[in-house]
Amino acid sequence: MTARAVATRMAQCCRQLAARGLIAGQDGNLSVRLERDRALVTPSGAIKGLVQPGDMVEVDLQGRKRRGRGNPTSELDLHLRILNRRPDVGAVVHAHPPVATAFGVAGEGLRILVLPELTQLCGEVPLVPYGTPGTPELADRLEPHLAGHDAWLLANHGAVTVGPTLDVAWIRMESLEHAARIIFAARALGRVNELSPEAVARLRRERDD
Repeated sequence: MTARAVATRMAQCCRQLAARGLIAGQDGNLSVRLERDRALVTPSGAIKGLVQPGDMVEVDLQGRKRRGRGNPTSELDLHLRILNRRPDVGAVVHAHPPVATAFGVAGEGLRILVLPELTQLCGEVPLVPYGTPGTPELADRLEPHLAGHDAWLLANHGAVTVGPTLDVAWIRMESLEHAARIIFAARALGRVNELSPEAVARLRRERDD
């Protein structure tokens, strides 16, 4: 996929996230690996529902701007830490899905495995301790939790999902919020039934195949 096509898909994804209420205003940011040492990222300060392909900023994986009329996202450290530490990751989505973020505000991850879809798409979703947004501290807090996970809740902040492609990372973000809503509703009904260890093991085997 060309850089132009990637930028076009990123702009579409920003609009999808906004339309589904997973971000608001200037919230959220995306990155997509172009080559081994380059990535496209969303611009700083942009209203994501209005962002255009030409607004995307190209950087190298040391954070140096290579192309673009604006500045890269203020969460660049977070994206670069993931892309540098996880060569299997081709794209990163950071958003503020309301109910999933509420779990993080309440000090909870989504480690309970109750939905086959979330188990297959994301697995356990740990809670990352609070780090100041827009600073390396946030990436420092996330790094110990990088291995073995494809989604994280950020305490008092939002969520991050990754994938080999932007579409996979985006689907994981949407599924994370959908699952959080279901779990919240089940708690309101008074009971959450977790999947059995045997069911989880089978789902994990299918995910790894």
